[in-house]
Amino acid sequence: MATNATLSLQIAAVKQCASASPCLSKLSSVSFGFESKSRSCTELRSSSYVSPAKLSQSFKSVSVKYERMVPKAMSGASDKAPASGLPIDLRGKRAFIAGIADDNGYGWAIAKALAAAGAEILVGTWVPALNIFETSLRRGKFDESRVLPDGSLMEIAKVYPLDAVYDSPEDVPEDVKANKRYAGCSNWTVKEAVESVKQDFGTIDILVHSLANGPEVSKPLLETSRKGYLAAVSASSYSFVSLLRHFLPIINPGGASISLTYIASERIIPGYGGGMSSAKAALESDTKVLAFEAGRKNKVRVNTISAGPLGSRAAKAIGFIDMMINYSLENAPLQKELYAEEVGNAAAFLVSPLASAITGATIYVDNGLNAMGVGVDSPAFEGLDIPKDNKS
Repeated sequence: MATNATLSLQIAAVKQCASASPCLSKLSSVSFGFESKSRSCTELRSSSYVSPAKLSQSFKSVSVKYERMVPKAMSGASDKAPASGLPIDLRGKRAFIAGIADDNGYGWAIAKALAAAGAEILVGTWVPALNIFETSLRRGKFDESRVLPDGSLMEIAKVYPLDAVYDSPEDVPEDVKANKRYAGCSNWTVKEAVESVKQDFGTIDILVHSLANGPEVSKPLLETSRKGYLAAVSASSYSFVSLLRHFLPIINPGGASISLTYIASERIIPGYGGGMSSAKAALESDTKVLAFEAGRKNKVRVNTISAGPLGSRAAKAIGFIDMMINYSLENAPLQKELYAEEVGNAAAFLVSPLASAITGATIYVDNGLNAMGVGVDSPAFEGLDIPKDNKS
């Protein structure tokens, strides 16, 4: 493909049969350090009305077949056949994506979308996962996942160690410094990582925050300790403030930053506890304030994507992610599975010149589930002729 090819959005239509039982779609590299906890699917049903007799019944998944239509940012032109449509052209741009630890997450999908649009990719990986990630990358274990729409492989210019819970070396407790999982690794606090990027590349254009942690996420909020609550907020929301604060001086004017949030910030999601819902609410509030401050200070846009549930390895630790996927399949306006690529494509748009007037926004990429006031799978709606997507 010609090097001067303009980049465009093309629709890659791939027929795929999917059921309400989720395949492991690729979700963000949010790292949850907590124990799994199984939940009854009935907890996820609408609270508008649930009869006691129904509470003991298992959630019944509805098999749904559909055409998988996923628009992908890709190079779609040559010297002889110029691209049509609006281009997402990120050539000459450099992106730092904090929170990638494997090829099974939103962060990875965002990296691929940005790379497909021409951006240079830098990655910040949690220190304890760094060795495994780099080894897997070097040995080609991610090669299949690295394939871009034009057939080439996504290249990662450099992987940096990062623990976004600590702003500077002075903040690191002695027990963490002595932890063998951090042995042999240096310059991994936020300040040090940014200094390393500045030394290696000078500037960046795009900052992506794709990390979170809630050590007590399986506990109800009423049972969450102060330490657990503050840990969730520190790792999942303040880490974004810290990353943007330290990166802002080296983000080129006109650049963009995005984070990942979840509907639990504004709706009750039983089982998503430990202060994680509070952390996501803080993240969305901070997005607005940071959009003003970063916009006025350095003409940098700040947005967040509220993504629907997907079954990544990290999300499996929540304990009921499969049921949330089933719930979304049953109740969302678009009755289909959500793919990580769709979140990646939304991110590519948001950081591109096409979104030059969008900042301070929460963008929902969840098949429209956020728009629902009730779950239509509730017994309260039995007998109503509610349309279902039964494509075969």
